[in-house]
Amino acid sequence: MIAAIISFGLGHIHSPNIMAWQIIFIFGQVWEMFCDPKSYLFLAMTLLLNIGAAVTNAFGPTPISNFGFDAFVTALLNMPFGFLQFNCILLASYAAARWKYKASVLAAFGLPVVVGLAMLYAEGVSKSFRQSVALAGYYLFAVLFGGNPLIVSWMVANTAGQTKKSAVMSLYNAGSSVGTIVGPLLFDAQDKPHYIPDVKATLGVFCALLGVIGIQCFVLFSLNKVRQRQRVAHGKPRDIVDTSMADKYQAYGAGNDALGQNALLDMTDFRNDEFVYVY
Repeated sequence: MIAAIISFGLGHIHSPNIMAWQIIFIFGQVWEMFCDPKSYLFLAMTLLLNIGAAVTNAFGPTPISNFGFDAFVTALLNMPFGFLQFNCILLASYAAARWKYKASVLAAFGLPVVVGLAMLYAEGVSKSFRQSVALAGYYLFAVLFGGNPLIVSWMVANTAGQTKKSAVMSLYNAGSSVGTIVGPLLFDAQDKPHYIPDVKATLGVFCALLGVIGIQCFVLFSLNKVRQRQRVAHGKPRDIVDTSMADKYQAYGAGNDALGQNALLDMTDFRNDEFVYVY
């Protein structure tokens, strides 16, 4: 009944470029994205990561300026941090491609940030603030910038259907933008110079990020079980070899004629029983 009403309404959209039946299928894919639990978990990851990234702008200059340098030299001493950012992005991308796992690499890059925040918090509440330890903790924040490329690649690898994939990337852009806006609000000028409550809040944000990564792995594991049951019901093998992350080309259907028929169809991951979710 609901589908009939939606089809009736969408059928009245007139476009010189898109046929009415195409609009209906595009709306199927966008609606599926909103019904997909992993979409909201990817959004949460993006939001948390970019909220936490605000610590580099709000707190970053503090441990450097505490050494007694003026504003200009402090700016120059941020160069090592930029160098670490650049290399961490390259390293994260290489690690994900080399070992084929997104979740474990993303979590591994989140742990140093948690350690760095813990170091800053511990120094902030101590009676003797050690600037060198605080600076080392600050430099560990550079690792977090390898997270966004990993989240993007993880989202794309676990989403099928061109419209659904585009809609999911829109969620990423929204989460990234909102996180960038909300992040600086965690830091209050009255908490200077060590921003103890703000660092504590950011530490909670990154711990939550690690938790969301774990939940997403469980969701993807469960979705793979659903696809396995679908394949059995359709007369296909329960377990199939996932070639999406393979280094060498492998023809679809090799050794089994029942597989590979969905390869060129614009099917979403929910509808394609041969889709394998990656961790």
